[in-house]
Amino acid sequence: MKKKCSFLVLMVAGLLSISAVFGSGQKAAPGSGNTVKIAVALPMTGDNAEYGQSFLTAAQIMVEQWNKAGGVLGKQIDLVIYDDKNSAEEAASIAQKIVSDKDIIGVLGHFSSGVSMTAAPTYQESKVIEISNCASHPDYSKIGNYIFRNNTVITEEFKVIVDVVANDLNINKVGIIAIKTDWGTTAGGIAADLIKANDKLTLVAYEQVLETSDDYSPAIAKLKAAGAEAVVAVGMYSLYGPLARQYKEADPNIQLLGVSNAYTQQIIQLGGSAVEGLFAPVSFFAESDDPAVIEFVTEFKKRFGMEPSSLAAQAYDSIGILLEAIKQTGSLDRDKVRDRVNSINYAGITGPTQFDAIGDASKVFQKVVIQGGKFVQYK
Repeated sequence: MKKKCSFLVLMVAGLLSISAVFGSGQKAAPGSGNTVKIAVALPMTGDNAEYGQSFLTAAQIMVEQWNKAGGVLGKQIDLVIYDDKNSAEEAASIAQKIVSDKDIIGVLGHFSSGVSMTAAPTYQESKVIEISNCASHPDYSKIGNYIFRNNTVITEEFKVIVDVVANDLNINKVGIIAIKTDWGTTAGGIAADLIKANDKLTLVAYEQVLETSDDYSPAIAKLKAAGAEAVVAVGMYSLYGPLARQYKEADPNIQLLGVSNAYTQQIIQLGGSAVEGLFAPVSFFAESDDPAVIEFVTEFKKRFGMEPSSLAAQAYDSIGILLEAIKQTGSLDRDKVRDRVNSINYAGITGPTQFDAIGDASKVFQKVVIQGGKFVQYK
């Protein structure tokens, strides 16, 4: 895994062609007053680097499309890139650097909810628009009116998962295995509440594991002993592959389900045949016949070597939303741009996007499942 991440770091570093220096947050060719600057603050190194690198690739594609068409307000667009390593400490420092640059209109970031929530108060205080494509903690967008999420609160994803288990799979006994982080604990608790509230389901066990662990056998033993017929896994992609392999050895018939971040080719690479049958809810499906989706997927695969995840697609749309709001506003006044973001009706590749009063986007979810070594739509 570390070797793979190292390779991708080098690959993506070669892609940083939009007037930014990898990891430094410094422009290679400053163009004071002649560019529109958007920060990207994501994990470019570390355990979650592949998420951050894929989101950056998506953001670059969107920016290049706009720049080829003349930019926005007659100016070219610069991405100013920061590596937060998915660390709250790093994010807090980076947020201060971002708000100190008065030319930055907004930021795509951060990755995990906890890291996003650490940085968000700084953006709110300085009126820098933050759009996260993946922070799903219920309290994230409540931090302020400059804080947006271009995904849903995790509750909405779990509603789809509960529906799959109860009505599509007709399974009764359900277990949960969640990573022991702020997000994992919150999300796991929400999943547990929804399962308990469904009269067709019984929550038989709820286990938490360390995010950095690769041995899930103690938790698996408890879930298996409790009689779990399906297990909802709440974690990052690095959880799913090892968990699936180890669980299938203990119980070949176990049904595994994941949240939207399970929709990534890395899971299939890490889990192989063990992840066959894994379900996930997504707001974007790469096999769509929509011409805009086809164009994005083709370009993304050319650059990144695999299909984009729904979270990468949401990163692409997040940059598009911010740029379209600037265009419609006709200025870089942060108050005006923020108001336009909040009222925008954006037709993106992840579906029509509008934000509610507190900055949450609504999404229409599709159900996908791994079959024959690839994700397919479940019907």
